[in-house]
This record gives sequence, C-alpha cells and structure tokens, in this order.
Amino acid sequence: MKTSAEGVALIKKFEGCKLEAYQCSADVWTIGWGTTKGVQEGDTCTQDEADAFLENDLFEFEKEIHKHVNVPLKQNEFDALVSWVYNLGGSNLRESTLLIRINDGTDSSRSDIPYQIRRWNRAGGKVLDGLVRRREAEALLWQGKDWTVV
Repeated sequence: MKTSAEGVALIKKFEGCKLEAYQCSADVWTIGWGTTKGVQEGDTCTQDEADAFLENDLFEFEKEIHKHVNVPLKQNEFDALVSWVYNLGGSNLRESTLLIRINDGTDSSRSDIPYQIRRWNRAGGKVLDGLVRRREAEALLWQGKDWTVV
C-alpha cells in the first residue's frame, strides 16, 4: 500500500514547504516538506528537490509501517499512520502504545486508536497547537472522517 493523494495532502498541509533549512519546534534542522535526514544549517533546495525529498521520505515511512503493522489497514488508516510517522519517526511507532493497539486488532483496541494518535501533541515537552491540530486531523482521517475541517 502507498500513501494516497489525500494522505499526501494532509502531510503537506501541516508540514508546509520551506526551501531554506530551518529548525523545527523540536530544534531539528528541516527543509522542504519536513525532510530532516542530512539537513544542516544553511542548506537550500529547489521546489523539485523538496518534492523528491517528500517522495523519498514517504517511501521510507511506508516501509516502517509495512514492517511493523501486522494487521490489514484501510487506505484512510494507512494514510493517517503515514502522516503520524512522517512527523514523529519510525522509532516512535515501534515503541508506541499506538502500534500495540493497531496490531491487537480487537474492537476495543481499535476504538482507542484515535486517542492514541492524539496523545502525541508535544515538542520539547510543550503541547503545541499545530501538533494538536495535526493529531486531530490524523485521528479524523483514521476514522474515515473529514479531516480538512481542522
């Protein structure tokens, strides 16, 4: 499974695109649509390069989900999870209660997943409004609801 256009739209909405490296709220050097790998202060890129970085990042994060999620996902669920991992990284998925709930597959665990998605709303120990909105959008997308209202 690959990220759909809707999943990419969610990521782009919350990441934004900057062609000059900047430090995100977690003080990590970032460029383009949220790319962090190998980014250093002073780096720049073109829009085409930013779009290529996004494609490469999506491929890597999709691989993480395929590797660690052991139950079938609907497209909207996969897209929500890709956005979550894109923002937080694969190591956070591997160590999360979210992954445990997803892989459990029971109705009670599945009903807890939106809550688990929403829990990850901090950077640098502080709750950030942008992360609250992003997690809400991801939780809504997971549930197959309209996330664009966030």
